[in-house]
Amino acid sequence: MIQDNPNLVTAIRDRFANVDSCPFQGDRIYFENGGGALTLKSVIETTAMYAAVPDNQGRDNPAAKTLSITISKAKADLALLMNAESGQFIVGETGTELLFRMVRNACLNAPKGSKIIGSSIEHPSSKSAALHWANVAGMDYVDVPFNASSGQVTAADYAAQMTPDVAVATVLHASPVTGIGMDVAAISKAIRSIAPECMIIVDGIQHAAHGQMNLASYDIDGYAISPYKVFSRHGYGVAWISDRLTALPHEALSGGPVDNWELGTRDTGAYAAMSDVVAYFVWLGGEVSCETDPRARIEAAGRAIKSYEKALTDALINGTGNLPGLRDMDNLTILSGAGNSAREGSVSFSVDGISSPDIVKTLNDNGIRTHTRTADHYSGNILKPLGLPDCVRISMCHYNTTQEVAKALGVMKDVIDSRSVWSEG
Repeated sequence: MIQDNPNLVTAIRDRFANVDSCPFQGDRIYFENGGGALTLKSVIETTAMYAAVPDNQGRDNPAAKTLSITISKAKADLALLMNAESGQFIVGETGTELLFRMVRNACLNAPKGSKIIGSSIEHPSSKSAALHWANVAGMDYVDVPFNASSGQVTAADYAAQMTPDVAVATVLHASPVTGIGMDVAAISKAIRSIAPECMIIVDGIQHAAHGQMNLASYDIDGYAISPYKVFSRHGYGVAWISDRLTALPHEALSGGPVDNWELGTRDTGAYAAMSDVVAYFVWLGGEVSCETDPRARIEAAGRAIKSYEKALTDALINGTGNLPGLRDMDNLTILSGAGNSAREGSVSFSVDGISSPDIVKTLNDNGIRTHTRTADHYSGNILKPLGLPDCVRISMCHYNTTQEVAKALGVMKDVIDSRSVWSEG
């Protein structure tokens, strides 16, 4: 596993740009992966190469033919990464834009008088889309409450609100506020047990970087990711849509292919960059297992990432070396519980008597990049039920290290100790 192999950790870190320094700040530890993961060096090289090519796909010349081949390969690579046995992959403006498109087409083609269901835990990417298009399509919106203490919504929670007239459902795979993951397969099964034809659309944006996607097991109709959160770059989103969703009436050029959801010429470099991401997972799987099949390697990589990131979050929560963990610090509350087994790389917390922005600034002043989540339209759905105006999010990926965690704990210990001295004074 990764945690048992320092040389592998070094090799992993060497594949990413700006792993230990920022071009604007200088040396820093990057614990803001929930806001955007580090970028593979290969993605940067690929992007630069394709950005210089003037040709478009669909022409009768070697460059155009190569671009078409590149896109076809990337779609096959994405199917491998996500274990998609059918359907198609499309590229759009962002993951959010693609969620809106999928929800829009599902709602506008839903039977009259039907409902759409979603959860109060969802990010606005899917929640806002569902509320907007439910209103346009004249659908009732069913809001499934989540468990504020655990940070989860379960299959049983969905089942309790389901009725046979639910035609569209949205599901969050992992929370960008707390990092807590949901059991998509179980939720989908609960939905289909009551409304078999329901169109189920999943926000996988926060989950994707953690290396475990298996569309074949989810029984869903749409899944969106944001490549900049899974080691690629900004400027595009990727979605998988099922054959059922593909076949629905949708915007397309008149006289063009009926199953085409992409409007206009695609950025070949965006597709090619996703092939780089897939190649990275395949490489990592080969380093942590003896597997030779690419999909088996990807699955091995996902298991290794999960194990290593748990070791990192356990160190942050429980302590490492002679440093106390967050759970042992006075007046500090860990969102969704210190021992939550559904955690995916992120730990969010608040400290009574110290504003989260002040903590984030102190960490940043000490070269540790984190982020404040506030009770706004992005995170209020999570924080308001807890009575919190804000929280600190430390979000990690498998290129982070225990040494980096130790530095963060050292700074947090000073923050808490300083508060105690001030309070006593």
